[in-house]
Amino acid sequence: MLGLKIKPRSRNQRYFPQKEQSGLGMLPEQLFMKLLCLERRRTERSGRRFVLMLLDAGNLLKRINVLALPKVLSAVTHSTRDTDLTGWYKDGSIIGVIYTEVTGSDDSAIVQSISAKLTYELEEALSATEISEIKLSFHIFPEDWDDTDPEGPVTSTLKMALAGEVNRRKSSMIVKRLIDIGGSIAGLILCLPVFLIAALAIKLTSRGPVLFRQVRLGQYGQKFMFLKFRSMYVNSGHEIHEEYVKQFIKGSAGTEQIAGNQQKLYKLTADPRITPVGRFLRSSSLDELPQLVNVLLGDMSLVGPRPPVAYEYERYDLWHKQRLLAAKPGITGLWQVAGRSRVKFDDMVRLDIRYARSWSIWLDLRILMQTPRAVFSRNGAC
Repeated sequence: MLGLKIKPRSRNQRYFPQKEQSGLGMLPEQLFMKLLCLERRRTERSGRRFVLMLLDAGNLLKRINVLALPKVLSAVTHSTRDTDLTGWYKDGSIIGVIYTEVTGSDDSAIVQSISAKLTYELEEALSATEISEIKLSFHIFPEDWDDTDPEGPVTSTLKMALAGEVNRRKSSMIVKRLIDIGGSIAGLILCLPVFLIAALAIKLTSRGPVLFRQVRLGQYGQKFMFLKFRSMYVNSGHEIHEEYVKQFIKGSAGTEQIAGNQQKLYKLTADPRITPVGRFLRSSSLDELPQLVNVLLGDMSLVGPRPPVAYEYERYDLWHKQRLLAAKPGITGLWQVAGRSRVKFDDMVRLDIRYARSWSIWLDLRILMQTPRAVFSRNGAC
């Protein structure tokens, strides 16, 4: 993100009313955010860039000044093309402009060119005092996804863009969290005998801890400690799985396994790292039970996309990364009950995104009710 504060000219410029236009075409906030998200999805697939400019006028547009808004909008209109989209990013205070189909390889040069045009028009229209209140920020999509970002690999700009796409009612999200808390506590209590038996079986048959801990990426790329019952021998490397993930995401031939019913399974089978007890735990999905603790802590939800490991995330195409934006990761989800290991990676991502866009409390409850059947059938498990 690049930010600029406009420096007014030393001399005041007179505003020319004849430059105003009627019907400036300001899009309302909800529609502008929807178009921004559509443009983001398009550029994630095509790789063609666009620029989002945010003009924060502070209190300038909130004052009882009938000329302030038309002056600013006129300046924006004169500095944009017919193909660019102008609307409210935050109704009444922040104006957004989507510059589509930008060309050039130097991001700084692109921003400077846009900024220079707009600054000139603003200086023509506003006084030095008014200009001093305006701040510009620029966001170039598709952005670099930086794993060193303290907030994780998903940038704050994309979080803001997603807010317009996944606009959940706060009350519904509170209900979802209450279901997560109640469900995880009930699950931990009811499954206590299973925990004890599984822990004893793991300790008696192989050396090492009962629980497997691994750093995973949650919503917006937030890192958290992911828990499972240990199903592999200790000190097992992740090279086998990393190579499989690489091929699976690419959709390469050889990632399919033929099950006994002649269905193709897109899952790593015959893994030498897995213990005999671990193989049973995985096939029955009992190895997932410790994730109820992750749900209780708030790192996960009962229902949502599966959280990826870092080396899996590094192989994602840009549009795949919507999984990290779409929803908090879950123990079960639409992929598990609708496809599980019978679908390719791209189809799995589409299911996760579809879940996020059509999310409701009733959808979560339906997925939770369908999960036991998917687990007991072991359809697509290994």
